[in-house]
Amino acid sequence: MNLQVINTGFFKLDGGAMFGVVPKSLWSRTNPSDENNLCTWAMRSLLVSVGDRVVLIDNGIGDKQDAKFFSHYYLHGDDSLKSSLHKAGLDFADITDNFLTHLHFDHCGGGVKYKNDSGNDLVTVFQNAKYWSNKDHWDWATEPNAREKASFLKENILPMQQSGQLEFLDIESGNFIEGFDFFTVDGHTDKQMIPKINYKGRTIVFAADLLPSVGHIPLPYVMGYDTRPLLTLDEKQKFLIEAAEKEYIIFLEHDAVNECCTVKMTDKGVRLDQTFRLDEI
Repeated sequence: MNLQVINTGFFKLDGGAMFGVVPKSLWSRTNPSDENNLCTWAMRSLLVSVGDRVVLIDNGIGDKQDAKFFSHYYLHGDDSLKSSLHKAGLDFADITDNFLTHLHFDHCGGGVKYKNDSGNDLVTVFQNAKYWSNKDHWDWATEPNAREKASFLKENILPMQQSGQLEFLDIESGNFIEGFDFFTVDGHTDKQMIPKINYKGRTIVFAADLLPSVGHIPLPYVMGYDTRPLLTLDEKQKFLIEAAEKEYIIFLEHDAVNECCTVKMTDKGVRLDQTFRLDEI
């Protein structure tokens, strides 16, 4: 097995929305904001190569939305999905599987594009890949509630099904491929899938929006975007205790500075232990 970080760029979101009821005087210690109260966040994907499978976990925000849409998110940075894949020696056609933790636009928007400049026909970016979700989350995303409707964009989602490339995973078994399992959580959105990967004798957990950054490790630090914040508290507590006890490596999708971290038990609960790059494992 080989793992490679795929950086798709940075964007900005309101700091208050990202930390819910926690006051700015506390969350700004780890995630400083600009003059508009916006914090910078990564959109960091992970490439997993196993045998003849080349799996990309999530794919970033993409570039097909209009200028008004992108004006809200201040995309910046030198990296893109395409350039990062090229740095890894790959192209879109080399991806065999796109594992989607969930279908919010900043996690799946890069998987669909316009066929040409007309801006009419939508096609999948990974023409040779299967796109993996689960039936419960797919139904949740394609019949969205009013709270999440702005995050589930039909142009990001429906072309996967229309192309015939969409596949559903069995969330009861949690099995994907050899050395790569997953579990689901429901606090952020219904049936978000969290990958667990066996790598060099360690377990790497792709935390997605269960734990967006090291700044979200304290239990009350829960995003305002979460649909069931009290459930997130329980899910995060259970996960962090297990991560500390079993010494998991946590891969951080949205942390603008840190790729990976470990956590430890303290008198105040689970806290940050170490931060490092994936290639330092």
